[in-house]
Amino acid sequence: MSKTTPATIALEKAGVAFTLFPYEYDPDAPRVGLQAAEALGRSPDQVFKTLMAEVDGKPVCVVVPSDCEVSMKKLAAAFNGKAANMMKPPDAERLTGFKVGGISPFGQRRKVPTAVDETAELFDEVLINGGQRGLLLGLRPGDAIRAAEAKLSDLTA
Repeated sequence: MSKTTPATIALEKAGVAFTLFPYEYDPDAPRVGLQAAEALGRSPDQVFKTLMAEVDGKPVCVVVPSDCEVSMKKLAAAFNGKAANMMKPPDAERLTGFKVGGISPFGQRRKVPTAVDETAELFDEVLINGGQRGLLLGLRPGDAIRAAEAKLSDLTA
C-alpha cells in the first residue's frame, strides 16, 4: 500500500500534521466505515466517512461519522439548496479521482463545496479517509476543516 496519495500530498502542501492509519480493507463489509473503525479499535463516531452527493444537481462532499446516515434535508440546507441526493459511485470516482471506499475530502481532482458534521469538534483527533482503500488519516478537526475548506454543519439524520 502506498503511503503517498493525492490526499496526503495536499495535506503536506497545506502544512497540516496527520498520522497514517493503515488497516485491512474488507470490500465485502456491509458498512466500510464501521469495518475501518473496528479494524483500528476506534469508536465509530470518531471515524468519519467521506461521501459525494449533489445539492440541486451540483456536486458536494460530505464528511460524517461512520455510524451515522446523512440527512438529505439537512445536507440541502447546509448548501442553501432545496434537494439533495447521493452521487452515483462512477460519477463520484470520476469527479474525485479516488475509488469509492477510498474517497478523501483532501486532494480531490476537482474541488467541490465540502461540509463536515459538527460532531467532529467533539474529538481531539478524527480519522478521515486518506485517499485509498485501507488508509485513514488522523488529524485535528480544525485542521481537517481548514484543509478541506469545509463548513461545519449538522448533517446527520
